[in-house]
Amino acid sequence: MKRLRDRIGLLVLFLCVSTAFGQKASSREIVKPADYKAPPIVSVNEMNELLTRAVDAAIEEFKAKKFSTQDVSATLIVLSDNAAEWKQGEVRGTERIYPASVVKLFYMSALERQIEDGKVTVTPELQRGLRDMIVDSSNEATQYILDVLTDTSSGAELPEKQFEVWQYKRNRVNRFFASMGYENINVNQKTFCEDAYGIEQQSRKYKGENRNMLTTNAVARLLSEIVTGRIANKQRTEEMMTLLHRDPFASGPADDQAHGFTGRMLIDRKLTGLKLWSKAGWTSKTRHDAAYIETADGLKFVLVVFTVDHADEAGFIPAVAGRVLDALTAKDH
Repeated sequence: MKRLRDRIGLLVLFLCVSTAFGQKASSREIVKPADYKAPPIVSVNEMNELLTRAVDAAIEEFKAKKFSTQDVSATLIVLSDNAAEWKQGEVRGTERIYPASVVKLFYMSALERQIEDGKVTVTPELQRGLRDMIVDSSNEATQYILDVLTDTSSGAELPEKQFEVWQYKRNRVNRFFASMGYENINVNQKTFCEDAYGIEQQSRKYKGENRNMLTTNAVARLLSEIVTGRIANKQRTEEMMTLLHRDPFASGPADDQAHGFTGRMLIDRKLTGLKLWSKAGWTSKTRHDAAYIETADGLKFVLVVFTVDHADEAGFIPAVAGRVLDALTAKDH
């Protein structure tokens, strides 16, 4: 009986909070495109072997830095304009890892869906926040964007029942990706330069049990869906691609997203004819990159590499990327 009363009380509280925000709870849910179909990703032994060789060779190259297979996760998806299948290879591709700023790909995609559906109004401030989240990887901008997406805001800890209402709303992005079949991920937390406080720490369950977590398989799938226009319409896809475009040969800091990750491979090899779109993540313990590359002869592939406990080793991700590129261009895939 007490449990029933608690549930009724929670429902009443949820409805009251929704009304206070001036809308029903469901009115801002993020909805997949009406014609959405899961992408034709197929695990291919050839791609698994190709990626495994590339990762193993890079581990051997950096053995003095004590890299091991447990420190790396990677996923490769080879795309084609004509093929009915996307060929995927993975190395520990289902391993859940703290994604750092790579999670911003998921928030960008969710926001573009909200904009396309008319559930979020585009303003100069929203455009500034979206741009800064992806181009500059601003954590403050990410905090603002997640507030917009979920109708939540940071603040003091809440009593349990009020917190459950707040947390349900904060899980809106998770529900969106679950509706499309994404599994084994958690995308409901803000990114911070230092630490979370108050309700944000309460949402993490204080010891980090509810932190953002992604797999390289999930990231590679999303990036592939962005570049092929499956997540949003043409206008919204073009905006995302503009924000993700990187020019390794333009001037900029040596450790930024264009120069310090996969882009470094293009710089070292002087591959000015290749095009790069990417989103990197970097903390004191992790170094990640999610990259999409197009070559002049039509090769298109997504490569996501996550590394843990080697955050300051800038050469590993470019080493993997270079070996993958060599293998893919050695024969027609």
